[in-house]
Amino acid sequence: MGFRVGILAASDRGARKEREHTSAQVIRELVEEELMGTIVEFRIVPDEKQEIMAALIEMTDYYEANLVITTGGIGLKPRDVTPEATLEVVERLAPGFAEAIRSAMIAANLPEALCMRGISGLRGQSLILNLPADPKGVHESMKAVMGYLPTALNQLEGRESGDEGEGASF
Repeated sequence: MGFRVGILAASDRGARKEREHTSAQVIRELVEEELMGTIVEFRIVPDEKQEIMAALIEMTDYYEANLVITTGGIGLKPRDVTPEATLEVVERLAPGFAEAIRSAMIAANLPEALCMRGISGLRGQSLILNLPADPKGVHESMKAVMGYLPTALNQLEGRESGDEGEGASF
C-alpha cells in the first residue's frame, strides 16, 4: 500500500502566483519515485498562520494524508510562521525528523542551516514535516529522512515495520 502525501507551500509570492514553487516539485518527485507515495493534495498558501493551520488540518483530517510536508516559512524572517502554525495543530512532537533535517543541512554547508526553525510532529495518524523553501535544502532534507519514513508511517498506522523483537518498540 502506498502512502498518501500532502504538500503545503507557505509563500506570499507563491500564493500571488509571482513565483513558481520548484521546492514542491522536488518533494513531489522524491515522494512518488522513492517513497512510492501518492500526492493527495498540493496547496500554496500565504505566510499567514491561520491559513497554514487550516491547510494542515484539512490535509490530515479530510484528505487523511499519512504524511504532510511543508516547504517554506521556517526561517527567521518575521513572516516565517510555519513552525508556529504546525505547533498549533500537532498533538505530539516527533523531534528526530527535525533534528535529522537540520543535521543534513549543516552537513551540506547550507548557510541557512542554523536559521531553520522547522519542526516535525504528529496529528492523528499523520506525520507533519517542515522543510525549507530552497530546492537544494528540500533535496538534502528529504534525503536525510526518506529511509526512515516508511517505519514511522507504518507505526502511525499501527502496522509492524519489520521483525522487531519484544521490547524493540519505543
